[in-house]
Amino acid sequence: MLCAIYKSPKKEGMYLYIEKRNQFDLVPEPLLQMFGKPIFVMLFNLAGKKSLAQAENQEVLQQIKAQGFYLQMPPQAENLLQSHKEQQKLNKE
Repeated sequence: MLCAIYKSPKKEGMYLYIEKRNQFDLVPEPLLQMFGKPIFVMLFNLAGKKSLAQAENQEVLQQIKAQGFYLQMPPQAENLLQSHKEQQKLNKE
């Protein structure tokens, strides 16, 4: 199955996957408002051997079939200060 992938102009790393290009009927209006005007990135074959960077093809496919879209959130930013403190504790032990 092909899906259309759109990126958000409001949030870096947020992507919306839908079954057909420019058909946002099944995406809730509040989500579209939060997402911003979708910017088309590409069509992607979820049944192909190539995999997505941050999501499993099957998970995306199941979500699109179940609710009509898949929303990929940006990865959580690493808390460098916390990581440094934890490393310091380990070094003292």
